[in-house]
Amino acid sequence: MGNKLKIRCPVCKKKTFWEGNPYRPFCSKECKLADLYNWLNEDYRIKIFKEELKNERFKNGSKL
Repeated sequence: MGNKLKIRCPVCKKKTFWEGNPYRPFCSKECKLADLYNWLNEDYRIKIFKEELKNERFKNGSKL
C-alpha cells in the first residue's frame, strides 16, 4: 500500500488514492458533483482571446 499513487482532490485538496477510486481525480462523489456544479454555474471559464475567436469565425466563413 505504500507505493500506491496519491493525488490531491482538485475541489477540497484532500489526499486520496488514484487506484481503485471511482471518482478520480476527485476524492468523493460530492466533490465530483461540486466540480460539475461549478462548470454549470460558469464559475470556471476557459479564457479565449478575441483575436482567436475572430480567426476561428473567419475560417468557418462566419461574419462577426
